[in-house]
Amino acid sequence: MTSLTMGMLAKTVSNTMQREIISNPDKVYFPFLGGDNIFTNGFKLNNVMFKIPGTNFVIYWYGFLIALGILIAMIYGFRRMRSFGINPDSATDSVIGGLIGAIVGARLYYVIFSLSDYMTESGSIDWKAIISVRDGGLAIYGGLIGAILVGGIIAKIKKLKLVTLLDVVAPGFLIGQAIGRWGNFFNQEAFGSNTTLPWGMMSSKTVSYLSEVQTDLADKAGVMVDQYAPVHPCFLYESLWCILGFVILHLYAKHRKFDGEIFLMYIGWYGLGRFFIEMLRTDSLYLANIKVSELVAGTCVLVSIVLIIIFRSMVKRNGDYKLYADTAVSKAQLAEYDMFEKMKSEKSELKKKINDAKANGEDFSALQAEYDKKFGKNAVKPEIKAEMFDEGENYTPIADNESLDLDMDNIQDENDIKELDELEPVEQNNSNDINEEEAEDE
Repeated sequence: MTSLTMGMLAKTVSNTMQREIISNPDKVYFPFLGGDNIFTNGFKLNNVMFKIPGTNFVIYWYGFLIALGILIAMIYGFRRMRSFGINPDSATDSVIGGLIGAIVGARLYYVIFSLSDYMTESGSIDWKAIISVRDGGLAIYGGLIGAILVGGIIAKIKKLKLVTLLDVVAPGFLIGQAIGRWGNFFNQEAFGSNTTLPWGMMSSKTVSYLSEVQTDLADKAGVMVDQYAPVHPCFLYESLWCILGFVILHLYAKHRKFDGEIFLMYIGWYGLGRFFIEMLRTDSLYLANIKVSELVAGTCVLVSIVLIIIFRSMVKRNGDYKLYADTAVSKAQLAEYDMFEKMKSEKSELKKKINDAKANGEDFSALQAEYDKKFGKNAVKPEIKAEMFDEGENYTPIADNESLDLDMDNIQDENDIKELDELEPVEQNNSNDINEEEAEDE
């Protein structure tokens, strides 16, 4: 069935319902979802979350939901990094840089393919409108490109394995997209053509928008729409598709065959859903008469499938492929991360004990001596190297209750030791006491 035919089969609501929708611009309706209920009668939907008292600054649901999606995605990603062999500290800059790149890329991508909407009457570019993103106007594929470019460059500088890092963040992308798409609902955008399905929605915005683009849709996509008929809630379709994809990728992660496979699966999964959802959309970005996102999505599906087949074949032929998490380099990085975290914790505990002992008038010379040995100016630590670990051997993190008493004689030599520049030592005065000012700060 063609798009043109699908549009002609749209079921228009009654004249009474049409008047009600137009007279209630703050309501959303689902006319065919059951009988007399809140959905058919419409419910209020304000795209403003709240206004800061005493100012004109408002927080929109769109921006809040995108931020919430990013936050949950980051929490998930950082909790998963160790299982992929990534040092969370080393990855922080790359993640933050990727986030900035995603926002800039998403906006630029959208603006480039709808540049006419950001031109003033005099023909100049409206830069103020371009940088105003709170009302919408972000393209996911542009965000992915920006995140990979900026985050990838930083990962290279930090000597992180990019494909492994992409495996970690890929499920997070789906979390962010699943939550962020609900921002489109509050803005009443990203909807599709007419539908007779029970969950078809309507609002004054859908009516107004469809009346404006009827001619363009017929010319560019061969789609005829009726502004007084319900439309596909495409945001809902994509949100549900992303949730399902997240569950699949999360469960499959421990069975991955090569580094980068999870990311390729994400590209293919999201592209597959977006390809068909984009067919329904009425607000697509166009290149000539081609829907850009539909073209990109279809390409991503094909490329991901081909690459997965190629890399799996290579892994199978080689036979001795090891995931990055199983390499000695990864184990050494995680061991160093654990060691520093443990040292910071033990340093803090020792300083507290010394301060408590001093406050109680107790002898703390033994505690001070222990502190100086481990964290004083002349304290040294072993430099953890990849050569200290066997390939494929499981790395065991330092337990919370495990002491940091390291067997220096067995693993250090003069080239394996460096001063603890990162950890400021407690200064000791002539009376073997803690510096009063530092103790007060604690």
